[in-house]
Amino acid sequence: MTRTIAIVIFDHAEEMDFVGPWETLGAAVQDDPDWRISLVAEHLEPIICEKGMRVFPTHTYADIPKPDVIIVPGGDGAKEQVNNPATVAWLQGAAPTCTWITSVCTGTFLLVGAGLTEGRRITTHHWFIDELREATGANVIEGIRVLRDGNLVTAGGVTSGIEMSLWLVAQIWGSKRLEYVKKYIAYETPPRTVIDV
Repeated sequence: MTRTIAIVIFDHAEEMDFVGPWETLGAAVQDDPDWRISLVAEHLEPIICEKGMRVFPTHTYADIPKPDVIIVPGGDGAKEQVNNPATVAWLQGAAPTCTWITSVCTGTFLLVGAGLTEGRRITTHHWFIDELREATGANVIEGIRVLRDGNLVTAGGVTSGIEMSLWLVAQIWGSKRLEYVKKYIAYETPPRTVIDV
């Protein structure tokens, strides 16, 4: 059975938050028939991203009810989606069987809104640390690029999604595939250490 990495997209999602992980993880899955990567949304209509990029989702929430990995990007749309029952319900339904639940930048706000961070340590973009603390009872940690608490992984800023995705490559496929992906995407700077709590 094919395993799925579901990158959630929605209007006003920050482009780099999902394109960076898409490129990184896409390089990892391209020769692995056991895995696929999908852009998942409530509908298949074009998504208008934070800076105007238009993107077509590949699947709807109904198409992929139980992904193995979830990646939630940030942008203004992440906070807006907290009020979207379809997105929140999909996250809540998918999370219990996920190997990894992740967010990039302010995507953490959506995980908080879906009730997936209670009692966990999380992070977000450095400009939004105080706001996130006000929005949740979770332990918000600042000054950390990528933070893991169990199967929940939150990444701090826009390009941190690439570093988080490289870490996921190592967890899923191992160091050999990681080195291949780093060479393919020409990522020469070693990613910062993932803080594991």
